[in-house]
Amino acid sequence: MDKIVIYDTETSNSHIFGSIIEFGAVVVDKNLNEISKFNIRGRLPEGEVPSGKALLVNSTSIDLLTKGNYSHYEFIAAIENFFLKISPACFIGWGNKNFDNKMLHANFFRSNRYPYSFHTSPNCETDGLNIARAAQTLDSSTLKTGLTEAGNVSLALESLANEQGFDTGDQHTALHDSMVALRLLRIIKKKHEDNWESFLATAIKSKTETMLRNEEIYTIVENVKGKNMTYLVSTIHPSHCYHPVYANWAYVWDCRRDPEPLLDLSVDQLRSTLKKMSPKALRVIKTNKGQMILDKKFALKEKPYSDLDLETIKKRANLVRNNENFCKNIQIINREAAEEKAQTKSQEDLLPEETLYEKFIPNKDTALFKTWHSSSWEDKLRMLDKFQDKRCSWFGQKIIYQEAPQILPPDLYKNIKSEIARRILSKNKEKWQTIGMAYNEIDTLRNQADNRDDEVELKKLDEINEFIMSIEKKYEIA
Repeated sequence: MDKIVIYDTETSNSHIFGSIIEFGAVVVDKNLNEISKFNIRGRLPEGEVPSGKALLVNSTSIDLLTKGNYSHYEFIAAIENFFLKISPACFIGWGNKNFDNKMLHANFFRSNRYPYSFHTSPNCETDGLNIARAAQTLDSSTLKTGLTEAGNVSLALESLANEQGFDTGDQHTALHDSMVALRLLRIIKKKHEDNWESFLATAIKSKTETMLRNEEIYTIVENVKGKNMTYLVSTIHPSHCYHPVYANWAYVWDCRRDPEPLLDLSVDQLRSTLKKMSPKALRVIKTNKGQMILDKKFALKEKPYSDLDLETIKKRANLVRNNENFCKNIQIINREAAEEKAQTKSQEDLLPEETLYEKFIPNKDTALFKTWHSSSWEDKLRMLDKFQDKRCSWFGQKIIYQEAPQILPPDLYKNIKSEIARRILSKNKEKWQTIGMAYNEIDTLRNQADNRDDEVELKKLDEINEFIMSIEKKYEIA
């Protein structure tokens, strides 16, 4: 890939009901030389309650949150346009696979925009944190590191920036954090020129799948309870290595384990035996998560694999790759576990915002998005009935409520406002931020700031509290 986009987001909350309020990116060539930068801020969507802690962390004042040049709708449109213009590219964040990636999905979904444009062909995505874990595991002197509270090596962006002696005056702003990630990746690339292409290979899902099919034995790096661990593994039978329910999960065998005594066990016996193994014999590679797959030589240097001869390891790999019945039994075990999990899953109705991964948006609706966005607000309202998916209709209604409320019929305006009020005025502990939860959080933060005699933070918290009160006042009579 000739272009790499290193990006970061700042958000109003840490859950999928929250909104991205800042997006920053630096575009580089394949040698990590800078081509351009992109940075944009958006206002908080109408009817959303922000987290006081999040606003303190990313240095967002109430003025920035409410008086910026771009509404949330315009802000997401600008990010989508950036993705389209920069494509094709490889997108890299820091810990993005577990946070920024999901927040972009959620915000694009709620904005009636295709959620996956930045990492579907011709684009791809990987995680700088995974790259750092692999580099640090292969050579612990790659980056200067501190320790977490638990005493493990910290690869958090802020910690690494401090340890490298970078200027962190603007940390937790999106463009600054993108630039920090770039500087760290440059260090890694310089010290791991021979492995750099391997670090990037799993950004492309199809390449990962090809590696799993073709490679006999290879090294993977995982973070287990805060520690980076190296495993020598082999894919199980290529026709039966994928989870029967979770299509992106591929199962691999830890070559420290001799599979021969397990090959002829019944399903029940195999399930029981696998459960007792620690470390576990079966590990998972998620083909859409940019997990590192490296040459076998790295794990072969480490115990317990260095204590085994290569022929023994190859024999174990061949046994799990070629025993179809054994691998079918593993699939049965995984299917039953997934079905049991589904049965015990909460039966409460999910809100539309929670259903992106539960149900695909129909192609007919995604094809309509471009026309819908380019239409006038009056036409957007008329076109809502054209969406096959009711979620798209609801999101469209809410966008119009936030951007052009004057064109909504009074009954529809009242219904939307009442639904927002129902959520944010709830007295329960919800999955989203409520008014009550916001006040409690602010009280806690005030106590902490008071103990530190931090007058600046106390003033910021007063401003946030006033803003929350204004939201409450507007919706308490809905």
